[in-house]
Amino acid sequence: MKNIILGVTGSIAAYKAADLAHRLFKEGYEVEVIMTGSATKFITPLTFRSLTHRNVYTEMFCDDFPSDVKHISLAQKAEVVLIAPATANIIGKLAAGIGDDMLTTTILAVRNTPVLIAPAMNTGMWENPIVQENITKLKKYGYQFIEPRESILACATLGKGALAEVEDIMKAVRAATELTI
Repeated sequence: MKNIILGVTGSIAAYKAADLAHRLFKEGYEVEVIMTGSATKFITPLTFRSLTHRNVYTEMFCDDFPSDVKHISLAQKAEVVLIAPATANIIGKLAAGIGDDMLTTTILAVRNTPVLIAPAMNTGMWENPIVQENITKLKKYGYQFIEPRESILACATLGKGALAEVEDIMKAVRAATELTI
């Protein structure tokens, strides 16, 4: 069974991550969902637990696994990491090497594993030179980006920043999985 970490961050597009989790599960992936605190404001861990039949991780320090350093064991087991949706915040943290929650510490612990990032944010944020510099930096380290698309955004403006179509994200995951087999 192929193991994937699905990182879900605080974006209105988080609801689409539920569809991604379900599709990944149906295709035979063992889906380990890690949600940021902000993501839980948009969609609940119960949704992902129901769709993947697995625990959902939201906290760094949990007594459920006293003999297991969970962010390390998840990182070691992952064949692919997907962050969808990825906010400007998570992109900035990763570019700066900040590990202050379950998702960032797990990703920082990943070695020789493809990390796919599907951004979703307001056009102004997407076009911000700091965000673009962070993306360029992460690409230099081998992180792969799934380009956002142009659409009417949650702020009711038309622009680039909408999460890529679910099928396009699935294609990128399949391609990355083929590289690790």
